[in-house]
Amino acid sequence: MTLLIDIGNTRIKWARVSDGRLGRPRATHHARWGAGDFGRVLGSGPRFDRIIVSSVASAKINAALSLAARRAQQPSPEFVVTRRRACGVTVAYLEPWRLGVDRFLAMIAAHERYVRSVCIVGVGTAMTVDLLDGTGRHRGGAIIPAPQLMVSSLLNGTSGIRERAEGGADGRGPALFGRSTRAAVEQGARFAAAATVERAVREARALLGRTPRVVLTGGGARDLQPLIRVPGVLLPDLVLQGLAVWAAEG
Repeated sequence: MTLLIDIGNTRIKWARVSDGRLGRPRATHHARWGAGDFGRVLGSGPRFDRIIVSSVASAKINAALSLAARRAQQPSPEFVVTRRRACGVTVAYLEPWRLGVDRFLAMIAAHERYVRSVCIVGVGTAMTVDLLDGTGRHRGGAIIPAPQLMVSSLLNGTSGIRERAEGGADGRGPALFGRSTRAAVEQGARFAAAATVERAVREARALLGRTPRVVLTGGGARDLQPLIRVPGVLLPDLVLQGLAVWAAEG
């Protein structure tokens, strides 16, 4: 039995793999977690054969997980790092280690699943867009603030907008144009993110000569999907699926 753990900037997801089958994922926020908090992830069952981790969190969080595993007499966590080539994927970054391991594993999972060109959109604290062609070659990516981070940066970085966004009528609707400052900020952020995905698809089509499949993942993907005017599939646990492929090949 293998335990897979995906530690993001704000959330942690985990699932077990037994006989090559990925179990039901679980998720929660990990703010201010210490070693004792990881007990809910490690559980109280039998010893795992391996613990494989994708982490973009702080060294402190990673150290807390390692300490929790030692205390529970579980194997030392194996923290995946981005490589130039692995599991059929070749990273385009000039310095591959600078590509977030969560993006790396999401590409591995998407390539394993589709074996065609894909545009992978990860919506968490940040929103990442990565293009992968049908041979598994990464063509590069883009990073912007995810909608919630756009909203908070506007509210924290201004006085006039923040004051006008507090309280009052909601004013939100299904379209871009809001009827309150808060609605205008939130709708602007969401539609800006959606427009980035649509632009990425157009540029990918020009680069590859075909339209890539859009794969949406991450905690904020479900809210963004209805706004994107190109077909896409929602796979919220793509990083865990990439960890499962990594575990099978390693």
